[in-house]
Formats: sequence, structure tokens, C-alpha cells
Amino acid sequence: MTLGKISDQFFHTHIAPQLGAERSDVALGPTHGVDFGVFDVNGAAVVTATDPISLLPELGFDRAGRFAVHIVLSDVAVSGLPPSHLSIAFALPTKITDAEFATFWSAIHAECERLDIAVVTGHTARYPGATYPWIGSATAMAVGAHADIIRPDGAKPGNEIVLTKGPAVEATGLFASLYPSKIPLSAEMINAASTLLERTQTVSDTAVARDAGNVTAMHDATEGGVIGAFHEMASSAGVQFRVDREAIPMQPAVKQVCTALDMDPWTATSSGTLLITTEAGDGEKVAAKLSEAGTDAAVVGTVASGTGVLIDGKASDRPTEDASWSVYATLSDNK
Repeated sequence: MTLGKISDQFFHTHIAPQLGAERSDVALGPTHGVDFGVFDVNGAAVVTATDPISLLPELGFDRAGRFAVHIVLSDVAVSGLPPSHLSIAFALPTKITDAEFATFWSAIHAECERLDIAVVTGHTARYPGATYPWIGSATAMAVGAHADIIRPDGAKPGNEIVLTKGPAVEATGLFASLYPSKIPLSAEMINAASTLLERTQTVSDTAVARDAGNVTAMHDATEGGVIGAFHEMASSAGVQFRVDREAIPMQPAVKQVCTALDMDPWTATSSGTLLITTEAGDGEKVAAKLSEAGTDAAVVGTVASGTGVLIDGKASDRPTEDASWSVYATLSDNK
């Protein structure tokens, strides 16, 4: 059994044929490789996406809360509309204390307040059998004009590809935070790697990119890493991505940690790393504005007619499993 997100084949076989009632107000329903859905309310577009909520106590409950809520917000933020509403349901382990949950929830509240996001409904309970890290799910929403939505499947031939931050940012930051003693690197490097977890946020980056140029698509590089995200974007748009590997930013701590853990950085989860396509000539403008805002970004390729992903001129395979899963299993099994 393959871990992580389901395949395109599984989606089209088991899910896509059964999506409840057909309604005329659904502008964009479930689509493999597309982060969000859209429905219409009296002419306004409501963008919505649902994701699991994870809680890793080893991060500390405040830090874990901030990390968890930004993973949820990213799938709506890539629409180009700012997330504005959140519903959240918790199925908590019985061992979590009131004080621990209060700290976790306060961190989520603080991030939502800072980003002008209202929590509109939810559910909170402790259940026997519930375990860390997966403790529920949340739905983020944004409201705006249909014409302002940037779709993840919007890449077109002739576009340029921009990538932020680089590969394996999330996996590196997570493992350095959870298992510092198991990574044979200096304390200084482990500390640098750990801070990458705070770079898994995308809400500000999507806003900068949206305003900097003509953006045609945005996507967050989660499971399957940057290579998986290239494939998802290209497949959903029916185009070919041509990527220059040397142009892709690589954080020094990522290279060091991935080497130490024998983890492929290119297929390891990297929430917070954005793939952005722009109209020809706008890639450098978008990358420059992101860099000015403190986010590493570079033009790393172009979009062409065809299918698949070419890296340095050679066809690449779509990842079948995230490279971080086996590393996580090894590290967590040997506590």
C-alpha cells in the first residue's frame, strides 16, 4: 500500500464518479492535482479546501499550532484570494490536557487574528483511540470575485515557472525539530535546519506573487516534494514543464540534513514551497518581489506544449511515494 495522497487513478476510479448532487452553483469541484474547490453565492466566489490537522507535541504546543494552521491555509491561499474563514474539528487523544490544548488553540487563534481570518464553526472532543499526530481536520475559505481566482491548473505553453524556497523545506525543518540528536550534524546546522519549519507558511508569499505580475497558476509542494508538484501542475493543465535543476534554490541546511538522513530532497514533502507559473516576461518580476519580501525565489523553467516533466532535458518519473515517509518511520521507531 502506498502511503500519502491517493493516485490519479484511485481518484478517478473511486471518488470522481460519486460526488453527490450536481449543482449549478459549483464552479470547480474535486479535481486531482487542484488544491481547492469553488462555489458561487449570489455572484461571489467562495474558495474552499479541507485538510487534516496534525499536532506534534514534540514541537511544543504553541509551535505545533502555528505549523498546523498554515498547512490548512495554504490550499486556499494559492487561489490568489486571501483566506478569510476557518472551520475546524478536533478528535483529540484522551491524554491531551486542557492546558496543552489551550496553548495549541491559542496559537491557531493568534495566527488567524494576525491574518484577519475568523473561525466560524467547529467541533472539539476527546475520543478513545484518537492518537497523535492526526487529530482532526479543518476547512479554510476565501471570498472574492471569480475573475480573481488563480487556478493550480492554469499553466499555459509559453509561461515561466518560478519556485520559492526550494525542496524539502518542511521535511528538513520537521526532522531537525523532532529528532535533533539523531541527525549527525553540528548543533549550529541542526538549529538552522529547525528554523525552516517556520518557512512553511504561504499566505504572505501568495499575496506578493499575485500582486507582482501576471500569475497563471500557483501550487504548494506538499507530498511528493517539488518533483511531485511539477507533475501535478503539468498534468492538471495538460502541458509539459521543462525545468533547470541548477536554477532551483537549495537551502544549505536542506542539503546537509538530506545527505545525513539519506533522503531524496526532490521528492520529500515541502509545504511552504510554492510553484508559480507566470506569463512570459513576468517570472523575474515575481521572483524579485518575493526575494525583496524575504523569500528565496527563482525562475526555474518554462511551460511547453506536451505532457510530463523534463528536468535538464530528460523525462522524470512522477514520485510514487514521498521520500520523507520512510525516513520518518525509521526515526520515530527508534526513539
